[in-house]
Amino acid sequence: MRIKLLLSLMLLSASASASVLAAQRPVSLDVGGGTVYGTELTPDGVSGKVPVVLLHSGSGPTDRDGNSTLLPGPNDSLRMVAEGLARQGIASVRYDKRAIGSSALPVWKEQDLRLDDYIGDAAAWLRKLRADGRYSRVVMAGHSEGAQIAAEACAQGGADACVLIAGAGHPLDEILREQLKDKLPPALMAESEQILAELKQGKTVDQVSPPLMVLYRPDVQPYLISTFRHDPRAAIAALKMPVLILQGTSDIQVSQDEAKALAAAAPKAKLVIVEGMNHLLKIVGDDQALQQKAYASPDLPVAPQLLDALSNFVR
Repeated sequence: MRIKLLLSLMLLSASASASVLAAQRPVSLDVGGGTVYGTELTPDGVSGKVPVVLLHSGSGPTDRDGNSTLLPGPNDSLRMVAEGLARQGIASVRYDKRAIGSSALPVWKEQDLRLDDYIGDAAAWLRKLRADGRYSRVVMAGHSEGAQIAAEACAQGGADACVLIAGAGHPLDEILREQLKDKLPPALMAESEQILAELKQGKTVDQVSPPLMVLYRPDVQPYLISTFRHDPRAAIAALKMPVLILQGTSDIQVSQDEAKALAAAAPKAKLVIVEGMNHLLKIVGDDQALQQKAYASPDLPVAPQLLDALSNFVR
């Protein structure tokens, strides 16, 4: 059964790559003392104006294609989403956020990054796309942490609709506390709680035990402080535009409860649960080998159910 599934996925991937009819060009935007760089993909052979989707990646060193230096290999999830949209006659722009990929400029240091800057950059992209006469409507789709950014940027940048993919439904400090519960020795758990409390109050912490440095190193604390001030439920509840929430059942990073929390905060939003889809938007089901492969290889295509739901919503 697994061999048949893998064969089907490989054939889907090959077919998808062969059928892309799109024009690709580099794009850039000047923001906050530097420039961020991206890729525009527009469908060929389509007359008149087309919709455009601004795609935003997740947290940390994740680039415009959905790839991260923290993962064992590329997965190309956002690139595949862009190509899937192009096949449906929908344009897209995806970009490397500040300090990541082609946008890794000396002007931006880790200790200077703030979630509010990412939100402002996305809003600026939305305004640029709205001013572009080629596009009939402008939609933003954010993945993982990008969902939080999308929810707030859509309001600031005047998007026509907003899509949250595998986004958290609780503030980051609450998520960290829940994830660390029962996983740390009592002394480290107490220290983590104290650090979270200090950061929540906007205060940095000088002394961090080595085992906790990966989470609370000094350079990342200002970013955490800025993120803890944002509640994704408040952000989605404030949106006045159509909203789509997309979540997979095989996501080991963000649970379905997070999507349900977002949906509860915005009852008019459309919630789509994709059976078997993981955090990287690939269909893996309960197959642990496929789950691991999805994090280290671009061979698996993104879920066709996700592409259908996204393109239907955009249109």
